Amino acid sequence: MKDEIKQRLQKTETWMRGLYMLLFIFVYGLMEFVIILVMLFQFISIVLSGHTNVQLLKFSQNLAAYVYQIITFLAFNSEQLPFPFSAWPSEKTQYIEDDQ
Repeated sequence: MKDEIKQRLQKTETWMRGLYMLLFIFVYGLMEFVIILVMLFQFISIVLSGHTNVQLLKFSQNLAAYVYQIITFLAFNSEQLPFPFSAWPSEKTQYIEDDQ
């Protein structure tokens, strides 16, 4: 039993994943701040112009997909490293409704 645990503790892949997880926990915290900024800017845009900012809608959709990638990686539902170790989520696969 002790030998099995010792072997698992010596796996560099496990420790590398742990380091990546720490990095993406930090990135996730930054993304929360960015999402708050996007929400505030969209609210100001609606108040001033009566419309949402379409470019910001596209960005926020991609940002939501990126946060999803981070969460799935952190929760061990995916082994794929999120951006910048893989491609930024593409808006080709996402639907944005233009409300103008």
